[in-house]
Amino acid sequence: MNIALPCFYAAAKRYTLVSSLFILFLFLWSPLLSAEGLLCGLDRLEGSGFKELSGMKVGLITNVAGISMKGESNHALMLRHGVRLKFIMAPEHGFSSDVEAGKKVRSTVLNDTIPVFSLYGTSKKPDIRQLKSIDILVFDLQDIGARCYTYISTMKLAMKACEEAGIAFMVLDRPNPVMPIVPAGFMLREGYESFVGFVNIPFIHSMTVGEIASMLKEQYYKRLDLRVITMTGYSRDRFADEYPNFRFIPPSPNIRTVDTAIIYPATVFLEATSVSEGRGTDAPFMQFGAPFMNGKEVADALKEYKLSGVGFEPVSFQPLSGKFIGERCQGVKLTLNDRKTFVPFQTAAALLLVLQRLYPDKLGLDKGSAFFDRLAGTPTFREMILKQMPVAAIMEESKKEVEQFQRTAPAKMLYH
Repeated sequence: MNIALPCFYAAAKRYTLVSSLFILFLFLWSPLLSAEGLLCGLDRLEGSGFKELSGMKVGLITNVAGISMKGESNHALMLRHGVRLKFIMAPEHGFSSDVEAGKKVRSTVLNDTIPVFSLYGTSKKPDIRQLKSIDILVFDLQDIGARCYTYISTMKLAMKACEEAGIAFMVLDRPNPVMPIVPAGFMLREGYESFVGFVNIPFIHSMTVGEIASMLKEQYYKRLDLRVITMTGYSRDRFADEYPNFRFIPPSPNIRTVDTAIIYPATVFLEATSVSEGRGTDAPFMQFGAPFMNGKEVADALKEYKLSGVGFEPVSFQPLSGKFIGERCQGVKLTLNDRKTFVPFQTAAALLLVLQRLYPDKLGLDKGSAFFDRLAGTPTFREMILKQMPVAAIMEESKKEVEQFQRTAPAKMLYH
């Protein structure tokens, strides 16, 4: 008998098993392995030694969320690489991202050396005189994918100011944290522009700031020297926190996680009603309520819609800021069960329909109509809610507008 033969077969079996397990590992984990290669615009700029800014006097629009994949702040990286950073400009919520929504931001100084000018104070547009003291203005802010989130409004005003000042404008692109959610919601109708609706894109736009900037240049600022530093390793089919090396730093006080950003378009319209959207609690935008609400009644009514990817449970909370400070509110907490099937705008419609039906004299859609219409970009959404139109009808009406935008807009999609 050949003793070596059984040993050979045993070794072959072990090799086959190990090979099979390795192939299975690659199949299951390859999306994550490839995702580790995500580099934002800032990372790519650092990788080149900031040569794109060499010899230039630079201004920077940013806040504390402007970090690299390694967790280093953009301004610190710039200074370490010898970039001539003259000043920083801070959007709504301030450079530290801790100022509550709508509150004016004061200008300040960073580390006793770098001026930080407010873009949410007496003016929201960069000062032309300040811009004429630099060669290029760099934009590095983390957006969250909803039109009413004001950082893209800040970007549009900055692009206009740079064109007027005759200087270049650079966008360091970052992931849209909710990118897999398809575009939805009503378009911005002429006459309803405001700082919470300043770019004519769907309410949930599914674009990066670099893509929006490229579109705005084509539409309005053809003379602007726009430079977009794109990302690498980025895909439209992933939420931002699915990239292992992505760090989500809250870009504003109440957007604390990617899940919050996903639910935000479903509950943000409550800002224009007499119902609390959860500000001043441990779960802003993830729960809502009011002293006059019956949380169980509302939760049960919402469950009847059988909305995909989201659950509703009664909750009680007492806000420390925002609406109903110190008052006990009954309400509903949203649980994100499946982010890939969740449809935020559909949930927004159902939520508002239920509240209007149960509390027509208290919701305040008629009294707060101006602000609501600015958030929605149109009076159509509010009017359909007041008429108690079906959710399907609201979705179909808004879908027509989104499809028209997709057919005609000079959208610059930079990623697949």
